[in-house]
Amino acid sequence: MNKIYNPKPETWSSILERPTKTVDDIEATVKEIFKEVQKKGDEAVAKYTSLFDGVACEKIEVSTAEITEAVNNVSEELKAAIQLAKSNIEKFHAAQKTEKVQVETIEGVNCWQEKRPIQKVGLYIPGGTAPLFSTVLMLAVPATIAGCKEIVLCSPPDKNGNINPAILYAANLCGVTKILKVGGIQAIAGLTFGTETIPKVYKIFGPGNQFVTVAKQLATQFGVAIDMPAGPSELLIVADDTAVAAFVASDLLSQAEHGVDSQVILVSTSKNLIDAVEIEIQKQITVLPRKDIAEKAIANSKLIFVENDTIALDLINEYGPEHFIVCTACDDFYVDKIENAGSIFIGNYTPESAGDYASGTNHTLPTNGYAKNYSGVNLDSFLKAMTFQKISEKGILNIGRAIEIMAEAEGLQAHKNAVTLRLKAINNEK
Repeated sequence: MNKIYNPKPETWSSILERPTKTVDDIEATVKEIFKEVQKKGDEAVAKYTSLFDGVACEKIEVSTAEITEAVNNVSEELKAAIQLAKSNIEKFHAAQKTEKVQVETIEGVNCWQEKRPIQKVGLYIPGGTAPLFSTVLMLAVPATIAGCKEIVLCSPPDKNGNINPAILYAANLCGVTKILKVGGIQAIAGLTFGTETIPKVYKIFGPGNQFVTVAKQLATQFGVAIDMPAGPSELLIVADDTAVAAFVASDLLSQAEHGVDSQVILVSTSKNLIDAVEIEIQKQITVLPRKDIAEKAIANSKLIFVENDTIALDLINEYGPEHFIVCTACDDFYVDKIENAGSIFIGNYTPESAGDYASGTNHTLPTNGYAKNYSGVNLDSFLKAMTFQKISEKGILNIGRAIEIMAEAEGLQAHKNAVTLRLKAINNEK
């Protein structure tokens, strides 16, 4: 890892730069695949699945028999763990339900807001070297609680044309209505346009690599909403001498093993802790099965020393981390003042892994600085807020003249007439 001491604020943007390709590097490829999927449907999907995943699937929709087989192949121990996680995620997201908001803004003018589910949602679940069945829980559970009618899941197949059994088990457990063996750009394109097999959806959720992230952003140009531009994983820890160096190192490595383009950062007011964490990382990384991946991510990562907590906080808010661990003598200072972070983990015994799996919060979070303007996935992500109003004769009398004046001032005579006619009808009745 790169050690940096007392960086000046004017250097922060370059120091905190993410190790990701620019959109320009990827966009041309994404657009080409989108065009082909829009035109050729399943044929194009099959072509790119063969090209990128090295497999030809006879049927991309997962059958009931495949789901049954997958359920039987998942150990009882893992099933119990998934069920515990699902229960906690359900509790946290069900608690986010809100009642109808209703108010009489002025006598006779009743306005209210109600939330309704997005009817058709697409869930993208990464596969490859780390099949993220936990992401199924994070997306399908709130989608089900929200009441989405169609929950379509796409995940890339392995070399044998199968989806990881744990992904299928979790999808079946959480109410997914259709599961498809397709990943990458072609999956996002399929969900955007619809094909013979892949349904067109209204909103796409889920993390992915840089190609998937750009594909999701492109999907918005075709009338499809997305949760956020969620790309490669990242973690920032702020810690001092009250932190346990071994714990800090383990958390940094837990995110580094996600992928070679992941980034982890330690910000500390203690040089001793930085040195201790560096030693722990070298010790712990040697036994990791994904050592090669973690080492490459660690090469893109930073150990940053700053003089005090105020400077540390300013730097962290500038970065806007996806995951933010606070382990200091003054945790409340950071918790109260943090402005830009996807999800916050507090204290020595709150590993980021807890949020990834089983504490109940959602792990689908904004990366690449988008924590400055995006929320992580939550129940409201699967809902639309709709407003209603009902105005009585008394109500239109109370606001009618103001509407007429404002409409006339904007030069919109028909708007004014819509009120004037009603006011005249009421006055004629008297």
